[in-house]
Amino acid sequence: MTERERRTGRDETADERADRMWGELLQEVRVAQMGVQILFGFLLTVVFTPKYDTLDGTEQTIYIVTVVLGAAATGALIGPVSLHRLVSGRRIKPQAVTWASRLTFVGLILLLAVMAASLLLILRVATHDGYVPWLVTGVVVWYLLCWFVLPLWTRRRYTE
Repeated sequence: MTERERRTGRDETADERADRMWGELLQEVRVAQMGVQILFGFLLTVVFTPKYDTLDGTEQTIYIVTVVLGAAATGALIGPVSLHRLVSGRRIKPQAVTWASRLTFVGLILLLAVMAASLLLILRVATHDGYVPWLVTGVVVWYLLCWFVLPLWTRRRYTE
């Protein structure tokens, strides 16, 4: 490895870097897309079950908010695919990578909200106990640690 490779990480052009980053981003989005699409699909079926009519007003509101958040998360996480398709061949891949990355980040935040709202709804229906908000808060803190705090700490700690 040359001194330059040690300093800069890779010896690649801006286009090569954009190609590499695009490929990495697509792999990341595939994982998140699958999860949000499965969750959203299950959420859509709840309203057609007999149990839905027995939910109180608060639980129905939580459900509606959760479905809307799921739709928004799905849109944000599928957005990079549409972006790529519509700008492909225009020689603006670095800008496309930037915007796709932003959409993915927004999608992850929305996915966090969907997961929290889904968990809140399920635990409220399943238990009706006062500890539900504490459980949901604990899971949200865990997601924040895994999805944002650890990556940001790693970036800050190991980036020169």
